Amino acid sequence: QVQLVESGGGLVQAGGSLRLSCAASGSILSIYGMGWYRQSPGKQRELVAAITSGGSTNYADSVKGRVTISRDNAKKMVYLQMNTLKPEDTAVYYCNADLVLAFNRRSDYWGQGTQVTVSS
Repeated sequence: QVQLVESGGGLVQAGGSLRLSCAASGSILSIYGMGWYRQSPGKQRELVAAITSGGSTNYADSVKGRVTISRDNAKKMVYLQMNTLKPEDTAVYYCNADLVLAFNRRSDYWGQGTQVTVSS
């Protein structure tokens, strides 16, 4: 069964750091783009950062300079290093991946989400 599993969320004080990890598992032939999204109560899910299979990155303006996305293609993992966290970064963070599965079927997958809470 193909799945994405996030880890690394938690409670941190403003100014602190967290590193989120997401592991893809199952019958995956390859992975195209991977990314992190977040959703806070009453708001739409928004892109935080994305990374292509070649390593090109894209960040939301609200996190530029504070967040770094990276990936390990061999391990089928994507990471989000978040520094200088602010209370407004509080949200559920979701991992997303564009996967190529058996029979070259391409599919978009989401993780279950991990809570990040930043206290002031």
